[in-house]
Amino acid sequence: MKTRVAMLFGGKTVEHEVSVISGIQAYMAMDTEKYDVIPVYMDKSNNMYIGDGIGNIASYKDIPALLSRSQRVVMINDGGRILLLPYPVKRWGGAKPVQIDIAFPVVHGTNVEDGALQGYLKTVGVPFVGPDVTSSAVSMDKFITKAVLKMHDIPVLDAEVYTLADYEDMESLPERIEMVFGYPVIVKPVNLGSSVGISIARTRTELVNALDDAFRYATRVLVEHAIGKLREINCAVLGDENEAVASECEEPLHTADILSYEDKYVSSGGSKGGKNGGAKGSSGSKGAGMASLARKIPADLTPEQREEVRNLAVRSFKALGCSGVSRIDFMIDEGSGQLYFNEINPIPGSLSFYLWEPVGVPYTELLDRMIQLSLKRQRQEESITFTFDTNILKNANLGGSKGSKR
Repeated sequence: MKTRVAMLFGGKTVEHEVSVISGIQAYMAMDTEKYDVIPVYMDKSNNMYIGDGIGNIASYKDIPALLSRSQRVVMINDGGRILLLPYPVKRWGGAKPVQIDIAFPVVHGTNVEDGALQGYLKTVGVPFVGPDVTSSAVSMDKFITKAVLKMHDIPVLDAEVYTLADYEDMESLPERIEMVFGYPVIVKPVNLGSSVGISIARTRTELVNALDDAFRYATRVLVEHAIGKLREINCAVLGDENEAVASECEEPLHTADILSYEDKYVSSGGSKGGKNGGAKGSSGSKGAGMASLARKIPADLTPEQREEVRNLAVRSFKALGCSGVSRIDFMIDEGSGQLYFNEINPIPGSLSFYLWEPVGVPYTELLDRMIQLSLKRQRQEESITFTFDTNILKNANLGGSKGSKR
């Protein structure tokens, strides 16, 4: 009997469109001999929809039309059975509930990748693929990530976080940042990916503009020193906090000092990627997600550098308690040769399949291994006691009148 998988993508996030591309790529690469896959689109209000067109990328050229012929559903736990229940519920007739065994979130950004969706799935009681609530939340907060990794002796750049209260005092904020870091600096939302809201500033004017842009997307903004002569190296990791392996390394190529959203998702980046490969059904050019980014795979590293990156990637992944596949972005300061952890993508675009194919892991196998990891976590959690029998409520007596405080 096939395992029924709900492939979730979209959601209330600025990375909505990227998630749709990633989710449909994953859906089309699944092993249909082993899994019965149901694509589930989450609109920008996090409402869920299923239907014949949901797994077809061409349908998203006109989303209102797609939703008009799709079925909205809600996820419920009915005595241990996880159902996608048609909503609104019709007394007579209408679509029938769809039972699922596991959820597979392929989502990016706030409200979905940051532990919010994982918390919802855990509350409903559905097993899910990828990082759990805590690791999702920690990994998506760039400042907290740095703090955790510092405790594990993983090199990161020092940074400061500024809030809306700081932003309200723009008379002094730029000067305060200059006193701490000087120039150049990187300014970024503390909890976003896909290079949204990220800028480099070399002057006071650029700093003010960078802060304005970053605070459009987040209530907390991170600032750190910008490395002058920088190489970016990325590596993915597959596993969990107990056992994990690293992928091949890549060096992304970009048009400016930092890798932009346009570099990642809008520019074609040349061909399908040569050695990058591609998922079944991916376009390989515009709209192909991270697979379309211009890159060197493998990265031009010495064997020693390659192993240093891969080892540090695994250590970082485990320190953050991740599960499934994450992509970890590193920086090399070419002036000093120092390697730094930059950030982690707990649910990376296109799940970084292009980094696994060069080391002999096809996309279909990668997805299967991710599902098996989630089932392993489910078995481990089922062995843990989550209840504690007492008679405390039987003897409880709060006393006093309604609403009184003691």
